[in-house]
Amino acid sequence: MKIAVIGGGSTYTPELVDGFARLGTTVSELVLIDPAAERLDVVGAFAARIFAHYGHPGKVTWTSDLDAGVTDADAAVIQLRVGGQRARISDETFPLDCGCVGQETTGAGGLAKALRTVPVMLDVAARIRDRAKPGAWIVDFTNPVGIVTRALLDAGHQAVGLCNVAIGFQRRFAGHLGVDPGAVVLDHVGLNHLTWERAAYVDGVDRLPDLLGAHLSEISDMVDVPAEIITMLGAVPSYYLSYFYKHDEHVRESLGQRTRGQRVAEIEAILLDMYRDVTLTTKPALLGERGGAYYSEAAVGLLGSLFGLDDTAVHSVNVRNDGTLPFLPDSAVIEVSARAGLRGPDPLPVAAVPPDLAGLISHVYGYEELALDAALRGGRDRVYRALLAHPLIGQHSRADALADRLIAAGREHLAWAR
Repeated sequence: MKIAVIGGGSTYTPELVDGFARLGTTVSELVLIDPAAERLDVVGAFAARIFAHYGHPGKVTWTSDLDAGVTDADAAVIQLRVGGQRARISDETFPLDCGCVGQETTGAGGLAKALRTVPVMLDVAARIRDRAKPGAWIVDFTNPVGIVTRALLDAGHQAVGLCNVAIGFQRRFAGHLGVDPGAVVLDHVGLNHLTWERAAYVDGVDRLPDLLGAHLSEISDMVDVPAEIITMLGAVPSYYLSYFYKHDEHVRESLGQRTRGQRVAEIEAILLDMYRDVTLTTKPALLGERGGAYYSEAAVGLLGSLFGLDDTAVHSVNVRNDGTLPFLPDSAVIEVSARAGLRGPDPLPVAAVPPDLAGLISHVYGYEELALDAALRGGRDRVYRALLAHPLIGQHSRADALADRLIAAGREHLAWAR
C-alpha cells in the first residue's frame, strides 16, 4: 500500500510516521510531499530513520512534486496549513480587536483559515483523483476539517475527515477505567470542533456516569469547561466548546498575551534542529507539545478499516449526515462515531440530541454553509454574512469590522481580494 502525505514537511509529520512505522504493517511506501524542499529534506530523512528504527520493511520517500508523489497512491493524507504559522498567528490576533475570540478554527479566525484553505485543498484533491489509484481515499486532517471535508465531498472526492478530539477522550477514559482503549466506544456527536461525548460504552454498558462521578474535576480542567455545565449536560464537551461557554473570559485572557501559534512556531524551530541530528531515530518528547496527540493512531486505524483490515473498529469521523441528525440536511458534514469498511464509514445510530445541543449545532452548521460559499465564491458580502451568522459574533458592528480585518490580513491568499 502506498500512502501519500501532503504537507509532509510539517514538524508534526514524525508523529504520523511513527504511527505507520509501529502499526501500519501493510504500508509499502510512505511518500512525503511538500513544496518547502529544505524543510522536507530534514523531515524526510528523519522519517526514514524512524522506519528503520522499527524495522519496518516499507520505504520512506519524499518529493516537492505533488503530481509525482501522489501517482499510484492508494490513499492520501492531507495536512496543509496555507500561510504557515504566520497566518495562524494572524487568525489568533485580529479578532481580538473586535472583542471576539482569536482561534485558528473557531470564530473569525476559523473563517479566515477556511477561505484560504478550501481552494488549495480542492486543487490538491483534483490532482490526486487524476493520478492516484482509482478509488483512492483522501483522509483530511486539514482544519477546519468539517468545512474542508464538505468541500471535498461536494466536489465528488472519496474523502473522510479526521480529528483527534475523540480518540483523546477514548484514551483518557480507558486509562481511568483500566481497560484497553479499543474497548471504549464513544457516543461522539456534533460538528468538527463542536462535539460532545454523551456516553462511553464498555461491553455495552455506559460508563460515563461512573467517570463523571469519580473524575469530574479532572475532566472539567481538561476541557476548560465548568463542572456545573458538564453535570447539567451529563456529557463531556470538547475543549473547543470552552470558546462558546466562556467566550468573554477567553477574550480577556488573550489580550496582550502570546498566541498558541507563536509558541508552536518556537517549538517547530527547535524540532527542526533536533530532526537534523542523524542519531535521532525516535520522535522526541517535545513533539508532544506540538499538538495532535493520537492523530497517528487514528489515521492508521481508519485507513486499516477503509482497506478491509478491520471492519469492527469504531472511529470518530467527519462524514455526510444522510439522516443521522434529523435536524440537519442530509448534505451536511457531521462528526460522529462510525464503523468503516471497504465502502467507507457507516455512522453508528445516534440517540435524540437535546435542544440545547441541537440548537448550537444547527446554528454553527448555518455559519459553516455560508463559510463554504464564501470560500468557493469569495466577496466581502459573503464574508460579512458568514461572520454575522456565527454565534460568537452575531452583531453587525463586529461582523462589519471583522470582514475588513480578515480580508486585509489574508489578501495574499485570497485571489478574489487582490
